Amino acid sequence: MFDELSARFEDAVKSLRGEAQISETNIDGALNEVRRALLEADVSLPVVREFVEDVRQKAVGVEVVRGVSPDQKFIQVVQEQLVEVMGGGNAPLARSDSSPTVVLMAGLQGAGKTTATAKLALHLNEQGRRALMVAADVYRPAAIDQLKTLGNQIGIEVFSLGSSSKPEEIAAAGLTKAREEDFDTVLVDTAGRLQIDSQMMEEMVRIRAAVQPDEVLLVVDSMIGQEAADLTRVFHEKVGITGAVLTKLDGDTRGGAALSIRKISGQPIKFIGTGEKVEALQPFHPERMASRILGMGDVLTLVEKAQKEVEIADVEKMQKKLQEATFDFSDFLKQMRLIKRMGSLGGLMKMIPGMSNKIDDGMLKQGEEQLKRIEAMIGSMTTDERQQPELLAAQPSRRRRIAIGSGYKPVEVDKVLEEFQKMRGFMQQMSKGGGMPGMEGLPGLGGGGGNFQQGMGAIQGQRKGSRGGMASPKRQRPIKKKKGFGDL
Repeated sequence: MFDELSARFEDAVKSLRGEAQISETNIDGALNEVRRALLEADVSLPVVREFVEDVRQKAVGVEVVRGVSPDQKFIQVVQEQLVEVMGGGNAPLARSDSSPTVVLMAGLQGAGKTTATAKLALHLNEQGRRALMVAADVYRPAAIDQLKTLGNQIGIEVFSLGSSSKPEEIAAAGLTKAREEDFDTVLVDTAGRLQIDSQMMEEMVRIRAAVQPDEVLLVVDSMIGQEAADLTRVFHEKVGITGAVLTKLDGDTRGGAALSIRKISGQPIKFIGTGEKVEALQPFHPERMASRILGMGDVLTLVEKAQKEVEIADVEKMQKKLQEATFDFSDFLKQMRLIKRMGSLGGLMKMIPGMSNKIDDGMLKQGEEQLKRIEAMIGSMTTDERQQPELLAAQPSRRRRIAIGSGYKPVEVDKVLEEFQKMRGFMQQMSKGGGMPGMEGLPGLGGGGGNFQQGMGAIQGQRKGSRGGMASPKRQRPIKKKKGFGDL
């Protein structure tokens, strides 16, 4: 996400490189690139104008300390302004003093509202809260069945009166059930329309009056870009939203919605959807999103993803295997499955500082294909072959059998085995630098191990250190890496 926007912001600082200070004269070129980048990202025009003017006022004449170049200072100002535009900080979901907390989910049809409802329910469940989902979309075919299916998948109860009752009656009955059965949160999935109309707004007003929600979350498809500004404005004026959920950020989004919603409504983005899986929902942090937009990565979110999947005992066990060069194909398969649980390979790589502009989509696709190829070959190995790769190196007949079983040529199996042996030696060396085992030298990505190692080192440090912060500096060795846009 935001690849094009990141690239344009990088172009914006080029005109300031080599300058002694930021002035009215030399900042024009950079600001024009920023303006063009935001417009191409489908950010609302009034938001663009205000953003550019604010950056100009804060950057021109600012004192540049020794060791910090004007282009670096400009990026700092842009980052701070991005954070401010998107809300300044994380805005948690409201929690009512008198249980249950009522959350009304609103939005247009196709924005992913029903799925977002289930994702939010699962997120709350992981936090120890007991949520009840209420199916109040009586118009869209199979909407109720979809919510029930998702509820069964994640183990969250769904309340429904079918499609013959009025939505406000369903919502009110669901709230009554929640009070009687000690649910602490009620999530009401309402109907959407293909476009905003008066009937839709009137219905939302009736539902709101019936349940008196603590939150009204507008679910916005991030792909609609500048249209998000008009959608947000209308819903806020007619219904009164308290926040937004931005969906489909894993797609080819240009970022306009993320930069327009808060500025237009004054209400924060509270959650973002980053994939189709029901687990793919994250609290929205403006400072992290600003770092992603500027190509600086997002190690904190990567750490949080890893915390959900990685056990410290497994990390220590794998670290020992790496140091002793006993890492085998079974271990490698386990690490690949870990990556899949954490999200797409591309999404993870772009959270590593400096990697966003070093790995293009072609390299990521090549890496994904290589991992699938290796997984198929491992699936055709015996237990002994997985645990003792030396057997394959010594006996060509085993490699030929694996090639037939996996559907690849013997020469491809030979190449994978050769790469695995090289990678095992490489990882043995890299493991001494404090990185997470099994993830530093993924084949098919064209290098970049240093930056990836730095990010994985942060994850391992977080697992070994306190849960509240990063590991102490003593546990992390500095990793030399090429200077990129993320280092400015």
